[in-house]
Amino acid sequence: MESFLMKALQLIVALALLVIVHEFGHYIIARAFGIKVEKFYLFFNPWFSLLKWKPKQKGVKYDKHGNVRATWRDTEYGIGWLPLGGYVKIAGMIDESMDKEQMAQPEQPWEFRAKPAYQRLLVMVAGVMMNFILAILIYAGIAWHWGNKYIPLDQAYEGMDFVPAAIDAGFRNGDIPLSADGKGIDASEGDFLYQIADAKSVTVLRDKKDTVTVNLPKDFIFRLNEDKGFMSYRLPVFVAAVQGGSAAQKAGIAEGDRIVAVDTIATPTYTELTPALVSYGGKETTVTVLRDGKELKLTATPTEGGKLGFQLRQITDVYPTVTARYSLLSSFPKGWEIGTTTLGNYVGSMRHVVTSAEGAQSIGGFGTLGSLFPEKWDWYSFWQITAFLSVALAFMNIIPIPGLDGGHVMFLLYEVISRRKPSDKVMEYAQYAGMLFLILLLVYANGNDILRAFK
Repeated sequence: MESFLMKALQLIVALALLVIVHEFGHYIIARAFGIKVEKFYLFFNPWFSLLKWKPKQKGVKYDKHGNVRATWRDTEYGIGWLPLGGYVKIAGMIDESMDKEQMAQPEQPWEFRAKPAYQRLLVMVAGVMMNFILAILIYAGIAWHWGNKYIPLDQAYEGMDFVPAAIDAGFRNGDIPLSADGKGIDASEGDFLYQIADAKSVTVLRDKKDTVTVNLPKDFIFRLNEDKGFMSYRLPVFVAAVQGGSAAQKAGIAEGDRIVAVDTIATPTYTELTPALVSYGGKETTVTVLRDGKELKLTATPTEGGKLGFQLRQITDVYPTVTARYSLLSSFPKGWEIGTTTLGNYVGSMRHVVTSAEGAQSIGGFGTLGSLFPEKWDWYSFWQITAFLSVALAFMNIIPIPGLDGGHVMFLLYEVISRRKPSDKVMEYAQYAGMLFLILLLVYANGNDILRAFK
């Protein structure tokens, strides 16, 4: 329960940040063009609001043409109770508020509909642009603060552990990926796992000597969704410390030893060690270690649960690691590089979603989003995931579906090209259709989460 609440908290905080930034984009550009913004809300507020504030008016202001000028004081600011997004209500615009009364009144100079098409277009794309800019800034901040620490694949001499779907596709534990579709794989690139998962064929080093090509099925990336992962570095068993009075201490195991076998079972990594110790729980057995280049056979009795009582050396202390550092200035190009690469990969992954039944089944709702976050608060992971969600939100919002920013952009581009405004009735019906589609999509996505939870 605690881990669920922590994931939910991180998701709500991330979404709140993304929604505020997105809606602020619409708000600030609308205000720059003198358009009145009636409401600015984080989360939705049907029937009531958790918080709301309306600034006091300080007299009427006029523009240079003598028209009443809209100000920030015209806006009601608040927090709704339904955490499904947020909104700004822009005067003179057909949106989710469906304010027909206002649209039936004579057009006012401070309304959205009274402005030139290019200004309305900029207002609508501003939210998407702000989300993408936010992602770039977050990635730049990560590069500046944490740098890019990674283990080169060719330095991980024990290779990788793969999830069952990857094993079924032809990978074997211990394989070291070398190239994907003929392109070398670089662990310093943040999307190297996606490059492998999205490839048609992957060349690996097997058994530390053979080069093997693994041909992946078309739906491989969706099979991975079921396992929630792909591969991880195998961890050789080096002893970092021994607990006093433990089975390891009684057996003579010392700091710096590498455990390579339990009885006749080879244990090159922790993956093999755990089941081997469990199988000898409570029984005296031989544990083989490497010490100063020599092989020693020690007698140990693991606990009933298969524990010897020692601490593992961390993976970054086992394999050589590389840390790329970035100055404040150089972090921005890196942020741009990561942001554009992430966007390209996300757009590329969408082709799987729209072209196959497996893709549709992989769509997830809030449960899927929450599962991205770790069980404990970790700032590095939080910012990485938030930046990714910001990219995803930017792309999803620009899709030309009525009800989304992309739907408004689609009609505005039509107006710019044809020099004719779509009628208010057309816009109203399109908005209804788009909202219905989005509600059904929301129900479908969260329904998938529920079905997966039961499975």
